[in-house]
Amino acid sequence: METDEQHSMSLADITVNIQQAGFSCCSKTVKKDIEQLMESGIDVISNKGRELQYFIGERHFELPELKLLVDAVQASKFISAKKSRQLIKKLTAFASLHQAAELNRTLYTDKQIKPTNENIFYTVDMIHAAINKGKQVHFKYYEYDHNKKKTYKHKRMVYKFSPYALLWNGDNYYVIGYSEYHGKIIKFRVDRIATPELMELDAVPMPNDFDVAFYAQNVFQMYDGPMREITIKCENSLMKSVIDRFGEDVKTTVIDNENFYADICVGASPTFFGWVFGFGGKMEIIAPKDAIDEYISLAQCMIKATGKQVDESHAFIRGAEYYGKKK
Repeated sequence: METDEQHSMSLADITVNIQQAGFSCCSKTVKKDIEQLMESGIDVISNKGRELQYFIGERHFELPELKLLVDAVQASKFISAKKSRQLIKKLTAFASLHQAAELNRTLYTDKQIKPTNENIFYTVDMIHAAINKGKQVHFKYYEYDHNKKKTYKHKRMVYKFSPYALLWNGDNYYVIGYSEYHGKIIKFRVDRIATPELMELDAVPMPNDFDVAFYAQNVFQMYDGPMREITIKCENSLMKSVIDRFGEDVKTTVIDNENFYADICVGASPTFFGWVFGFGGKMEIIAPKDAIDEYISLAQCMIKATGKQVDESHAFIRGAEYYGKKK
C-alpha cells in the first residue's frame, strides 16, 4: 500500500514497517515473502541501485482509471452523497497511500444534487436478479406534490412489472419493462421505486422485435410520444447536435453549402418539439405535415403563454415565431 513507481522501499524499511505493526520478522524472512508474492502473480518490482528497492508495479486499476471512476461517482446524481463517500473510500484501496492522496477530490460531493434514497443499490441489485431469473418485480412508485411531499401513484397501488433492462440516462437510472397496469412497455425511475419485492411469478417475455437500444435512443431520450419518421432541415452548424442526439448513423443529406436534411425516427412529443425550438429557427421540421402542424400549434401556445414577459430575442421564442410566420 505504501509503494508505487515513484515511492519504493528498501528491504530494511519494509522489515521495520512490519515490526512496527507488531509482527516479528527479519530481512531474510521478508525477502522470502516477497519472492512468494512474485511467484503468486503480484507485480513486485525491484530497483537495483545502491540499495535494493521494491515497489508494487501493475495494480488492478491504474491511477488515471481510478481518477475517472472517482469523478464518475462524484458526478452521478444517482448515487447519494453518503454512498459516494463510501465508494470513493473503497476505490482508494486499489491505490497506494501516495496515490490515494490524489484521489481525495471529494470536497464538493455534498454540494452536488444527490438523492436521499439509500436503498437504490439494493433495488438495482434486485432488478438485475429479476432480469436474470426472468421473474416479476412488484413495487410502489412515488412522485412529489406541490408541497415537495412524496405521493404514491394511483393510491399506493402495487405495480406488477416484468423488467427487461436497466438504463442510465440523464444521470438517472431507469428500468424498462412490461407494466401490467399500463398494458405496455414503459420505464420507471429506479430512485422513485419504493418497497420493491422480487416475486416467483414468471415475467412477461420481452417481445422478439423489441430493441432496447432503439427504445433508448428514440423514445427514452425524447420521452414518451408516438414514434414517427420526421425530416428536419438544419443549418450546418447543427450537425454536431443532431449526431449527439441521434448518433453517427443518422441519415443526412446535403442541401447546399449552408444546410442539410436529417431523417430521424423519434417519439414526437412536446419535449422533442422543445428541443427543436431551442435552436431559434436554425432547425426546421419539413415533414410530415401533422408534425409541422403540432409544432406550430405548440409554438403559438408558447408565444401566447409568455407574452411580453420574455424578450423576443430569446431563442425559444424566436424559434416559435419562425414557424408561426411560415404557416
